[in-house]
Amino acid sequence: MSPIPPLSSLNYPRSFPAGPFLSLTLSMDSGAQRVSAELLPYVRVYEDGRVERLKGSEFVPASLNDTQTGVSSKDVLISSESAVSARLFLPKLTCNRQKLPVLVYFHGGAFCIESAFSFLFHRYLNILVNEANVVAVSVEYRRAPEHLLPAAYEDCWAALEWVSSHSVGRGANYEPWLTDYADFDRIFLGGDSAGGNIVHNVAMRAGSQSLPHNIRVRGAFLVHPYFWGSEPIGSESMEDHTPNSLANRVWLFVCPSSAAGVDDPMINPMSPGAPRLSKLGCSRLLVCVAGKDILCYRGRLYHSAVGNSGWEGEVELFEVEGEGHVYHIFDPYTENAGLMIKRLASFLNS
Repeated sequence: MSPIPPLSSLNYPRSFPAGPFLSLTLSMDSGAQRVSAELLPYVRVYEDGRVERLKGSEFVPASLNDTQTGVSSKDVLISSESAVSARLFLPKLTCNRQKLPVLVYFHGGAFCIESAFSFLFHRYLNILVNEANVVAVSVEYRRAPEHLLPAAYEDCWAALEWVSSHSVGRGANYEPWLTDYADFDRIFLGGDSAGGNIVHNVAMRAGSQSLPHNIRVRGAFLVHPYFWGSEPIGSESMEDHTPNSLANRVWLFVCPSSAAGVDDPMINPMSPGAPRLSKLGCSRLLVCVAGKDILCYRGRLYHSAVGNSGWEGEVELFEVEGEGHVYHIFDPYTENAGLMIKRLASFLNS
């Protein structure tokens, strides 16, 4: 089956609130399209509503029996109302009745680029699913700027509800790979970068809102999660926190309605007034950071804050020095990427 196409930009708002993230460019050529907003180096938006994504890997189709891993994949529709879809991954099975852990995965890409159907994440999930021997549901959530936050959070929660609905048989948009092979006592969340941010927000919701059939999330991993704040920590510089810094611009582009800016609890879980981390709705947590990643100190702080929050679960930190942001996604065949994938596989089977 070919990948489900990305959502159209018909619902894209024609104007943004004024702010430092908004880069206006008026064309000197009357015959050229006028740019109304851009988040460089990722996205450009034109006055006619057209969205041009400047980065991101190409879409690739799902496949049966991947030649390198033996993993099979297919695309499914989760919700017809919001057009949420997913790519499912199933490892090569040695027993037809084998029940496997389930990974509900949220891809990265600054909430505005990449996809569950893109080459980078298709390749990565094939490798991780093969190593961990799990069923994976890679969620195709709605992206900014066509759909601003909290749309992605809502979509990913809906995907988790959909997975949980299969625990008692044929739920809405019934999927046999889940009913036949999923162990619903071992549901995990996972994500990288913006996807790691989504993991936190979905896990917090799971701590206060019940899932179908009282399903509980066993664990969650956050790899290089996109957390930020207005005040520097660790080796972050003041320049990293100017209005024009990338970390600030991304958040204000994808969530312009946030009155608190980068101190919104959705991106700064340690900000004053943020919901208590002791309410996280899972029993195990793995936070992964990279030494050369600007987000490294945020991940360390998050790990420490969860550990000191009174949360009753077990939180672990996995740190790799000498590597940058999501290095394991860009090249999953390096030694350090292999160590990362093996660590995640071990966590998913704990």
